[in-house]
Amino acid sequence: MRDIFPVVVDGLWRQGAKNLAVRLVSAEGQPLPAWTPGAHIDLHLPCGLIRQYSLTGSPAERDRYLLCIARESQSRGGSRYIHDTLRPGQPLMISAPRNHFPLHEGGHVVLLAAGIGITPLLAMAHARAASGASFTLHYYVSRAQEAAFATEIARQLTGGICQIHCSDEGQSPRQRLAQDLGAPDADTRVYFCGPAGFMARVRDTARAAGWGEEQLHSEAFQLTAPTVASAADGTFTITLASTGERWPVPGDKTIAQVLQEHGVDVPLSCEMGICGACLTPVREGTVDHRDTVQSAAEKQAAEQHIALCCSRSLSANLVIDLAG
Repeated sequence: MRDIFPVVVDGLWRQGAKNLAVRLVSAEGQPLPAWTPGAHIDLHLPCGLIRQYSLTGSPAERDRYLLCIARESQSRGGSRYIHDTLRPGQPLMISAPRNHFPLHEGGHVVLLAAGIGITPLLAMAHARAASGASFTLHYYVSRAQEAAFATEIARQLTGGICQIHCSDEGQSPRQRLAQDLGAPDADTRVYFCGPAGFMARVRDTARAAGWGEEQLHSEAFQLTAPTVASAADGTFTITLASTGERWPVPGDKTIAQVLQEHGVDVPLSCEMGICGACLTPVREGTVDHRDTVQSAAEKQAAEQHIALCCSRSLSANLVIDLAG
């Protein structure tokens, strides 16, 4: 499968007060690569920006990809360009889908979404509905007019319990989360996505109720604060397992920057630690994890991966396997 391929903007329409739905089709008239709920793509914009967006809608629809992008007040340029400049018929380049937020089969799932965090969870709800598996979807918005895919959620997702909660009607996450999560159940998993504050509240509420970490699955759309290299960070050495080459990584540079300076190809995309494109196996050393794409369990596993764009090393030397 090609890493990058051409598509055309086939449709644009509003989904809620601040959201724009974007439908993409193959520029070559071919079926698009299959994807699974929770997957995202890199969208290469004509202005030179590359942004990651979750695929939404039904994974069964192979002739189109559906995105939904919120207009962000603190946009780095991506959402602003899409809302103000993107037009039907416009050619774009995208990556093949990849998934660091997979939906597990079996059991019951509780889906908790806030704001534009509905996009990956809507795909999960579609998949569960199509397979006849049980699910509950709770979607939290400030006001009813801000909800994306409200009609679809109300009418098309049969077989599950789907509710939209509006804060201005006294149904905020703070007021509802404990009730909507319910008591821990060994056969249930919880998936949640939304702003950083919402996800922190979900995790804290779930932990307080006794849910296990292995039952909680989340995806961050943005960091609580930008993760950048700082001179206050110490210097360590990065070593390539395949060649033995090694270079110092000073506090004001990332591992990815140092590798690129020495001609090493690094698979980068978001450069913020939220997409997983640069996750690389670690062979020796202790990682200072600063990404938000990996779970706590993954960051503590015997075989770990490091996000080269943001994470660092707690040991003097870190050996990575870019070929792995």
